[in-house]
Amino acid sequence: MNDLRDRARRRIPYFAWEYLDSATGDEAVPRRNRAALDAVTFHPAILAGDVAPDLSTTFLGRDYPLPFGIAPVGMSGLFWPGAEMLLADVARGRGIPYSLSTVAAQPPEALAPHIGDNGWFQLYTPRDKTILADILKRAKAAGFHTLVVTADVPAASRRERQVRGGVTSPPRITPRLLSHVAICPAWALGTLKHGMPRLRLMESYAKATTGTSSTGHVGYQLRTNPDWDYLAGLRETWDGPIIVKGVTDPEVAPRLAEAGVDAIWLSNHAGRQFDGAPAALPALPAIRAALPDMPLIYDGGVNSGLDVARAIAMGADFVMLGKAWHWGLGAFGAAGADHVAHILKADLASVLAQIGAARLADLPTRLGRAIP
Repeated sequence: MNDLRDRARRRIPYFAWEYLDSATGDEAVPRRNRAALDAVTFHPAILAGDVAPDLSTTFLGRDYPLPFGIAPVGMSGLFWPGAEMLLADVARGRGIPYSLSTVAAQPPEALAPHIGDNGWFQLYTPRDKTILADILKRAKAAGFHTLVVTADVPAASRRERQVRGGVTSPPRITPRLLSHVAICPAWALGTLKHGMPRLRLMESYAKATTGTSSTGHVGYQLRTNPDWDYLAGLRETWDGPIIVKGVTDPEVAPRLAEAGVDAIWLSNHAGRQFDGAPAALPALPAIRAALPDMPLIYDGGVNSGLDVARAIAMGADFVMLGKAWHWGLGAFGAAGADHVAHILKADLASVLAQIGAARLADLPTRLGRAIP
């Protein structure tokens, strides 16, 4: 995966790379995520005989051949032209979920021919209830069956690397930006074909802003910080599964279950919002113990099939990745994104074979003991 990342960094313009790769503050959260994953070990198998790992799983009533999917990423089309459609095609081909962000470069309608039966729609909750109703209607009509409510973005974050990189939304044409683009011809030609990435869904409800900061765009201007009443209203309105994303506090989980959510997504937004957030992985065992039947998703620092196995062993039912898919796109286009799926699948199968686990459900039984 690191090879894909390195090649993508050379082929994606600097300002776009800084948007994709950066966190906020001192970027301590990505390090916490990595450390938490690396601390999870497994006992290698001894005299286990032949193992043919089964990687399939059932999540929210749907069968998936693999226990991972594509997480929502804002302005995905900035990192690689046409990213939303390309990733949706990969998801459909692999039979895994694809999550479209409210602040992606493409609206739900543009994804309708691409998502098949694999569409999840990630919602940044708008203040205006009329706009909310219309967004939900458009997402449902386009074929998105599962709603992901991101609840951990109460205010714009600083994202210092993005500021230094000259990131604006939409991108503002400057000599500096043009110099970045000039050394990335594949990205430039693709952008000429697809057009400069914009927040097309949110711009349909407000006059497009020009040259604002990457965290002061029209999407931020229209959205609100939801509360429990807002969530209750969504539960009454949305006819389908609702996932709440952004949970790191185990004490919140029971109340979410009482509110009628169908799954909980443990995430700290990859450190892009708050540098003081804890790693999300350590919360998994406590939430699993408190809510044994609640479907749980994990994301944060996942770069390999081993990381997928670690998250599942700690209590997750499903794992989502965001950046890795864009590394694949930046490295080799659509073929690169599909190669990410291949890498994750092959690595996960190898992990299960190495530890003698025939099924994903066996992973917790193979966990190694912590060394004092």
